Amino acid sequence: MFKKLKNFIPDTGARQRIGIALSKGGAMMHARKIDLTEPSTWEFSGFSQNGEDGIIDVLRGQLKNSNRYFIEIGSSDGLENNTSWLAVAEKYNGIMIEGNPKLVNRARRMFLRYSIGLECLNMFITKNSIQDLKSVAFHDDPDLFSLDIDGNDFYIAKAILDGGFRPKIFVVEYNSVYGPDRSLTVEYRNDFVFTAAHSTQLYYGVSITGWRNFFESHNYKFITVDRNGVNAFFVDPEFFNPDFLGSIKQLEFAENRYQFTKFRIPSDEQFSLIEDQKFVSI
Repeated sequence: MFKKLKNFIPDTGARQRIGIALSKGGAMMHARKIDLTEPSTWEFSGFSQNGEDGIIDVLRGQLKNSNRYFIEIGSSDGLENNTSWLAVAEKYNGIMIEGNPKLVNRARRMFLRYSIGLECLNMFITKNSIQDLKSVAFHDDPDLFSLDIDGNDFYIAKAILDGGFRPKIFVVEYNSVYGPDRSLTVEYRNDFVFTAAHSTQLYYGVSITGWRNFFESHNYKFITVDRNGVNAFFVDPEFFNPDFLGSIKQLEFAENRYQFTKFRIPSDEQFSLIEDQKFVSI
């Protein structure tokens, strides 16, 4: 839990950005015309970048029971992630984990006044450190687990589930460079940093089919990807009405619009830029 900081100096710019995020998110949230069968109608962004706040909002609203707890790995400073909306607007408890200590300290300074139930931890998560995370988490079945580390995501997700966590909703980032059909991920490295792994910065993460194969092997159900082609959403069917899950018209793949704009070629041509790298089949 947070302790009150002595000589706390508010970050005025950050406070303004938090206020903007809450106002923007609130306006988008209430402007939606939600169709529970169409995930594209669920999206809105307060703190999230690609509509994740809205998709998470609808999914958690369909939970049979809730502990109002989240865990996010790769949370940055909190201004753009998948759980700040829950912490600030919905007053969830939870853990934000970030490997960069400067970003963690900034998150603590900014969000102290908004959420007393939030912990911001400086940890660089590897597949061997999940028990450390489990020792500080209040719940091993959080409503939401969000994973976005641009690298070893597959191996960390496997360690999370193998280590005894069973999130109700699991959000992961996929890499559209692999296209809709390949079932691949990168080789594991403890010190993986995607900006240094390849000059294109395209060699990272997991394909959407790789994620689907992995989660389905753990009895999770695929829900959708966001329209910007960044995140994939999976749920534990035990916590949802089967009629709701069965009615969803899934968006199965979308090009990452940031990567498409940067390279101006589709994913199959982007993959040719990294096809000489080492991959692992899932």
